Amino acid sequence: MLGTILVGILVLVLVGALPRWSHSRSWGYAPTGGVGLILLIVIILLLLGRI
Repeated sequence: MLGTILVGILVLVLVGALPRWSHSRSWGYAPTGGVGLILLIVIILLLLGRI
């Protein structure tokens, strides 16, 4: 249950980190890449049964 909620929140953060605004276009995809890496680690931990 906690893992599903955590993955859902991380997916929302991943979508929110996309550089859509004019002031964040110069950031590139670094925020999305960092959040995506965290999401990938959490999904792997869920599949292994650690969370």
